[in-house]
Amino acid sequence: MTSDGRTDWPARRSRWRVERLDPALARLPERRERFTTLGDLEVEGLYGAWDWDATTDGGAAGPGGPTAVDHTGEPLRDGDGRWSDFDPARDIGLPGEPPFTRGIHPTGYRSRLWTMRMFAGFGAAEDTNARFRQLLAAGQTGLSIAYDMPTLYGYDTDDPEAEGEFGTCGVAVSSLADMEILLDGLPVGEISTSMTINSPAPMIWAMYIAAAEKMGVPRAQLTGTLQNDILKEFIAQKEYIFPPAPSLKLVTDTVEWGTAELPRWNTISISGYHIREAGATAVQELAFTLRDGIEYVQWGIDAGLDVDDFVPRMSF
Repeated sequence: MTSDGRTDWPARRSRWRVERLDPALARLPERRERFTTLGDLEVEGLYGAWDWDATTDGGAAGPGGPTAVDHTGEPLRDGDGRWSDFDPARDIGLPGEPPFTRGIHPTGYRSRLWTMRMFAGFGAAEDTNARFRQLLAAGQTGLSIAYDMPTLYGYDTDDPEAEGEFGTCGVAVSSLADMEILLDGLPVGEISTSMTINSPAPMIWAMYIAAAEKMGVPRAQLTGTLQNDILKEFIAQKEYIFPPAPSLKLVTDTVEWGTAELPRWNTISISGYHIREAGATAVQELAFTLRDGIEYVQWGIDAGLDVDDFVPRMSF
C-alpha cells in the first residue's frame, strides 16, 4: 500500500509476475506471439486498475474503469451500500491468485485452451469406440464417457435387474474386456478422460486404469476426472448402491489411492447441476454443492490425508 492507502500496483504486478506468471509461462508458453481483436487491436495479457489512471509520464488514462453503481444501483464506493469498502486489490486481485475472481490461470487461456469434449456413449463398447475415434479425428481434445443405466447402478448387462436397460443413456461396461474394447486404439496417455460415474466409480476406474496399463500407459501418466460424487446421488440423482457412510468411505479410499498413484487425475468432481435439475433453486444448488465439497474434505482429513495433497485434485 502507498502512503495514501492506495494499492502499490507496480509492486503488486512485479511480485505477481515473479511468483505467478513467469512459472506458469515456463511450464506452458503462450500459444501465439500476439493476441488481437477482430479489428486487429492488440489484447494485452493483463489489465487492471492502473489502466484507469494517467500514466507516470503524463499519458492519458485508459478508457473504462469502475462505474459509480452496481447493476442494482447501489453505490460502489460512497455511501452505505454493500460495495462501499470495495477494494480491487483485495476483492478482485490478479489472475491466478486468491480470491481467483479473475480465474485460476495467470495467463487465462492464452497458453492453453480449455478441454473440449462431447459427452458420448452408445450401447456397445465397439460403437462408442468408433464414436470416440470420430470425435478425436474432428479435433476433440478429450473424452467424456457416458455409461448406461445398468453400469451406473452397478449391474452387469446380463443381470435380470438390467433387462431392457442395455445402452440406455450410454455405453455398457460390465468387465475389463468391455473397457479394453472401449479404449482400443485411443491415445489415453495423451488426452484426458472425464468419467460420469458415481456409486461403482472405483470399480469402473480400476478397469480404465488396468486397460490403459495393458496398452503400455503408466497409471501416473493418466489424466482425467472421476465424478465420484456420491452425496449428490443421495440428494438428487438417486443412483446410489450403498448406505451413506460406507459410500463416503469408498469415496475417501478412492481419493487416498488416487492421490498417491495418479497425481494428474481429479478424484472427485463435485456436481451441482443435477441438484438444480431435481428442483433446487440457484442458491440451494450452490449451498448443497459447497457443503458436499466440505464433507469430502472432512472425510479426507479424518482419514489422515493432508489437505494440500488431495484438495487440489477436487474439481467442480
